[in-house]
Amino acid sequence: MGDFDLVIKDGIVIDGTRSQRYRADVGIRNGRIAALGRLKTKDARRTLDASGLIVAPGFIDLHTHYDAQLFWDPYLTLSGWHGVTSVVIGNCGFGFAPMRPEMRERAMLTMTRVEAIPHESMRRGLPWDWVTYPEFLDSVERRPKALNVLPYVPIAPLLVWVLGFERAKAGAMPTDAEHRELRRLLHEGMDAGGCGWSAQRLHPDGPGAVQRDYDGGPMVTDVMRDETALAFAEVLAERNHGFMQMALATTDGAHDFAHIEQLAEVSGRPILYNVVQSFVRFPEAHRGLIGWLDSCRQRGIRVYGQGVTTTAAFTFTFEDWNLFDDDPAWVEATVGTVAERKQKLADPGRRPRLRGYDSGIVTVPIGRTVVLDCFTPETKPFENLTVAEVAARTGKHPVDAMLDVAVADDLRTVFYAEPANVDRAALREIIDYEWIVPGVSDGGAHTKFFTGGRYPTEFLSRIVREEAMCSLEHAHWRLSALPAHCAGFRDRGTLVEGAPADVVVYDLEKLACLPTEVAHDFPGGEWRRIQRAQGYRFVLVNGEVTIEDDRETGIHPGRLLRHGAM
Repeated sequence: MGDFDLVIKDGIVIDGTRSQRYRADVGIRNGRIAALGRLKTKDARRTLDASGLIVAPGFIDLHTHYDAQLFWDPYLTLSGWHGVTSVVIGNCGFGFAPMRPEMRERAMLTMTRVEAIPHESMRRGLPWDWVTYPEFLDSVERRPKALNVLPYVPIAPLLVWVLGFERAKAGAMPTDAEHRELRRLLHEGMDAGGCGWSAQRLHPDGPGAVQRDYDGGPMVTDVMRDETALAFAEVLAERNHGFMQMALATTDGAHDFAHIEQLAEVSGRPILYNVVQSFVRFPEAHRGLIGWLDSCRQRGIRVYGQGVTTTAAFTFTFEDWNLFDDDPAWVEATVGTVAERKQKLADPGRRPRLRGYDSGIVTVPIGRTVVLDCFTPETKPFENLTVAEVAARTGKHPVDAMLDVAVADDLRTVFYAEPANVDRAALREIIDYEWIVPGVSDGGAHTKFFTGGRYPTEFLSRIVREEAMCSLEHAHWRLSALPAHCAGFRDRGTLVEGAPADVVVYDLEKLACLPTEVAHDFPGGEWRRIQRAQGYRFVLVNGEVTIEDDRETGIHPGRLLRHGAM
C-alpha cells in the first residue's frame, strides 16, 4: 500500500458510480485516489477527519462562460465555492480565439450583451497574449487555477476569422475553400487539446432568440448554415473524438430535432443539448424534450439534455438587462449606452410595442416582477411591490409602470423576476429522467443578475435532502459521473482507485446556499451578485485542499484538461 500524501478518514463514501454508499477511508497519493477502505493513517502526511460527513467526487459544471473570468479569478466563483472541481469553457460557440488583434474590442463588446460580462473587466483582465486557439490554450495553462478546465472550440471566432465579420453576421454560405479552412481550424484547435465544438443556433426571428450580439442582431452562429455545422460534425467523425454542445431553436419555436440527430449521426459523437426546463410561456415544453431525448436514446443516437435545476432568480436593472431579447421592440429599446436606453425606454411612441410583451422564455410575466430597490423619493414607495401592484396604484399598464419607475431612477431600479422551477412538479419530471445533466450554471455570465453557479449545493440541499426527488447516490452520479461521460472527461467523475483526487467532503444537514450579496471584486471596479456556500468541510482538486470550511485556501492545483485529461 505504501505511504499516503493524505487520508480522508472515516467518511460516508458515495463514489459516483450509483453504488450503495459505504463507510471508508480514502487514501491519496500523487494527486490520485490510491486506496479506499480501512487504511492506516500513521504514515500519511495529513489526515482529514470526515466522521459523519459525505465524501464524494467533485462536481463537474458543463455549461460555463469563464473564458474571461479565469484570467482574474483562479477559483472560478461561484462554481469553486459550491463543490465544483472541473468546468467546461467555450460553450455556445462564444470565445476569444482565434482572434486577430483588430477584432479583440468587438469580441469583448459581443460578450457584454450575449452573456452580460462587464466590458471594463474584460478590457483590464484579459491578457490577450494569443492570436490562435492553440496560443489561447497555452495562456489558459499558464494561469493559476484552483479548478480543472476542459476546453471546447467555440465556433463563432472561427466563422469571423474565415468569413470576415460582415459576411459571418450575414450568414454567408462559405465557399468550398472556406469550408476547408474552417475544418482545418477546428482540427488545429482539437490537436491542441480542444474536446469538441459548440454553437448557439437560435434563429434571430424566433421566440427563443434571447441571446443577441452587442448591436442587437444575431450572433454569427445563429445564422451559420447547416452545411457548415455538418462540416464541423465531419471533423469529429474523422477524429472519432470530441463532443458537441448546442442550443438550437427554429423560427416557430420548435426545436430542430432532425438537424441535431443528423449532426449526431454524421459525427458519431454525442451532443449536449441546451436546455431542458419548464418555461413560463411553454409550461410543458420539458415533456416534449424528454420524449425526444428518450427516442434518441432508444435509437442509439447520443443526445444528452442539460437541465436547468436551480431556482436562482434574476435580479436586474435596465442598465444591463438583455433577456427580453426575444422581442424586437425590446431589443431595439435596450441597445446602446445607458443614456440612449433611458431615452428610448421613456419614449411614449415606443410604449405600445413594448406593452405587447408580457413574459419571455426565461422570465415570469412582467406583472409578477418585484420592485426591490429604488433611488428617488418618488419611486421609493414602490419598493417591495410587484409591478402589477405598482400598476394598480398608478393606473398604468404594467409595462408603463415598470419603465416609468426605471426611467425616474436613471435605470438603476433593481427588479426581481421570479425564478424558473417554481413549478416543482415539472422539475420533478425533469429530475425523474435520469439522462439529463443538472446545472446550466452559466458561470461567469450574467454576473449582475444571476447566481446559477450555486446549483450543486441547491441540488443536494433542496432536491435531495428537503424534497427527496432522488437518492444521494443517484444525485452524485448526475452531478459528477454523468457530466464527465457526456463531455469527454477521460478519468474524472468517480471516486475509484486510480482516478484523480477531485473530492468534496460535506455535511449534508448543514449544506446551504447563503444569501445573495453584491461583491465589488471584478477588474475595473465592476460589481457582481454572488452566493457563497455553507457546509463544505473540504474540497480537493488533484489531491490538494482548495476549500476548507467553506473558504479558499489559496492553493491552485487545477489543470487544463487537454483532450479531456491531464
